[in-house]
Amino acid sequence: MLLPALALGWTDPDHPDALHAALIWQRAHALDQPWRLLTAAWVHGSVLHLGVNLLGGVIVAALGLAAGCDARAARAWLLAWPLTHALLLVDARLTWYLGASGVLHAGVAVAAVGLLRTPRRLVGAALLLGLLAKIVSESPWWASSVPAPMLGVAVAPLAHAAGAVAGAACALACARPRR
Repeated sequence: MLLPALALGWTDPDHPDALHAALIWQRAHALDQPWRLLTAAWVHGSVLHLGVNLLGGVIVAALGLAAGCDARAARAWLLAWPLTHALLLVDARLTWYLGASGVLHAGVAVAAVGLLRTPRRLVGAALLLGLLAKIVSESPWWASSVPAPMLGVAVAPLAHAAGAVAGAACALACARPRR
């Protein structure tokens, strides 16, 4: 998922080069350039931003392995990826977005929903409650972005919420029917 991000490196989010500018999610091009629903996760605004998201990818992959995620969960995460970025349209204040944090939150939600359907459902419930608490603490309804000087980019709490919603919805849609 994040290998293209390694190849692309990072860019100045205020003045991206032509390649990165063509990949960043932009509200103005959300409908006429749909590839941005995928490629936004590969573009990062600083080396630390890239590093944090790569580490997050490793953690989410380890969570998926520990949770016993299967092909249905992988499919759910893949479907949640563009849906996460499409959901950014709900807040007109957000005009552009880059980074993988929304998609990573989707991965956590997929794993948590999957765990709810196993004997480890309490772990899944705790994971979902923790994810919900994190998102509520970020107050995505107050600001479209929050400065994060250490990362060199602003954080978009809405992307985290959108990822969690998209991940949970896609996990439920892709789940094996109960007998």
